[in-house]
Amino acid sequence: MKALVSVKRVVDYNVRIQVKSDGSGVVTDGVKHSMNPFDEIAMEEAVRLKEKGKVTEIVAVTIGGAKNEETLRTALAFGADRAIHVKEEGEVQPLTAAKAFAAVLKKEEAKLFLAGKQAIDDDANQTGQMVAALLDIAQATFASKVEIDGDKATVTREIDAGLETLEVDLPAVITTDLRLNEPRYLKLPDIMKAKKKPIEAVSFADLGVTPAAGLKTTKTVPPPARSKGIMVKTTDELVEALKSKGLL
Repeated sequence: MKALVSVKRVVDYNVRIQVKSDGSGVVTDGVKHSMNPFDEIAMEEAVRLKEKGKVTEIVAVTIGGAKNEETLRTALAFGADRAIHVKEEGEVQPLTAAKAFAAVLKKEEAKLFLAGKQAIDDDANQTGQMVAALLDIAQATFASKVEIDGDKATVTREIDAGLETLEVDLPAVITTDLRLNEPRYLKLPDIMKAKKKPIEAVSFADLGVTPAAGLKTTKTVPPPARSKGIMVKTTDELVEALKSKGLL
């Protein structure tokens, strides 16, 4: 069984985000980037399924500019067999990304599409669900445990009331949550081997996808600075302070 895993290049989660002075977005130039943490979990799960003999081939796929190749090399170092780079320098919104992933999934005839539940740059949490809808296949989101048995996948997911277990037919889309696994530490030999693994470059046109900007960001602003706290001596003072701020 072939598994397709999406990986996205994002600003590293350890970086302190700065908003551009003109409010047009966040500063990305000269800032450290890395693979989206949730996508690392998806890639790790694909590798573990291959080690169990449930998956025979892992294909990593990303959408973006030339710098995204380093993200694919990281995926290949994790254990992906080969990679597909959908080249696009401009902004790619979730629906356009979903259409591209759906086209690749159909072309590769993969039975399993693994993706992080969301990307930490926009926190949209949409792409995986859209891929399933476009292809009219099963989906299981926020996976904290995945088991494959033949043409079925059993997925445990966290919900407000506890844990929910779903059984879905393959092909299916599974999005991964933090508790699914802990990604392995990449070793130097694996990083070196990744440099020799193939990366196929394609375009939206090759996939029959027309980029469309359904959403427009009008302005980006940083969160307000935290105000200084005040000390009160009595309960009455506390109540008055809360009333003055409109909290009571």
